[in-house]
Amino acid sequence: MAAGTADVRAALPSALAAALEGYEDHLRTQRDLSDHTVRGYVTDAVGLLDHLSRRGGAQAHDLDLATLRSWLAQGRTRGHTRATIARHAASARSFTAWLRRAGLTPEDAGLRLVSPKAHRTLPGVLAPDQARAVVESTSGADEPIGLRDAVVLELLYASGIRVSELVGLDVDDVDRGRRLLRVLGKGSKERSVPYGVPAECALDAWLTRGRPALATPDSGPALLLGARGRRLDPREVRRTVHAAVAGTDGAPDIGPHGLRHSAATHVLEGGADLRSVQELLGHASLATTQIYTHVTVERLRAVHAQAHPRA
Repeated sequence: MAAGTADVRAALPSALAAALEGYEDHLRTQRDLSDHTVRGYVTDAVGLLDHLSRRGGAQAHDLDLATLRSWLAQGRTRGHTRATIARHAASARSFTAWLRRAGLTPEDAGLRLVSPKAHRTLPGVLAPDQARAVVESTSGADEPIGLRDAVVLELLYASGIRVSELVGLDVDDVDRGRRLLRVLGKGSKERSVPYGVPAECALDAWLTRGRPALATPDSGPALLLGARGRRLDPREVRRTVHAAVAGTDGAPDIGPHGLRHSAATHVLEGGADLRSVQELLGHASLATTQIYTHVTVERLRAVHAQAHPRA
């Protein structure tokens, strides 16, 4: 949590601080959210409670619809984007729903809170030939770090998994006979994700010639290792992807999540149904997956505009 947020939290009235602590515990222990997600929810709740306190509220039951609307309006005057305001509204509704369930408020003030829909920005994606160039950018490497980078690129694109899921893989999570990854996703939900022959070749080279050269007693079961033999840091994954993309002509400036977007888009364009892509990506809601249909439609529109005689 940022220093500014921590200071604001420390200055909250005791009853509001206690409510916030209970909410944070709920997010961690009952909803089992990631540290990053918990920080986001808690930071938004701190901002809301600070606003309530400045309006004279000292108890959770002082939080009403007028305060919620005032908080969002304050964000608009500070230049927050529609996406940020929509996120704040979603955070507020999560918080007020918990307050009601915890018996700290007589009703859920967030039920009637309306927020603007965030503009859904189409994610940057690679064309198939660009994706091939990116993942093959380290082919031929024979030193341990090069072999590892090849696995990183191949697995991210082949499986569409998140960076956190990639670096969390252990050696035993790879079923090489069936070419499946056992992935622990958001909310500690486990799923099996397939990968292809090129990724298997990169894995074989890494496990036979790369990993043994870097492994130390501190390596544990981690599949991917850093230069000092410890589990690979997500920041190193991002550096690897950005370097590979930067060396590919015409490729948009994307990171690991862009490879995930690209994998999903290319699978859809190849004829996969949306439910299968939802399962592949580990999305809890089909609505989250549907953004990729917008990408393919936009590409279809571009092709139509270029190729159709009456476009």
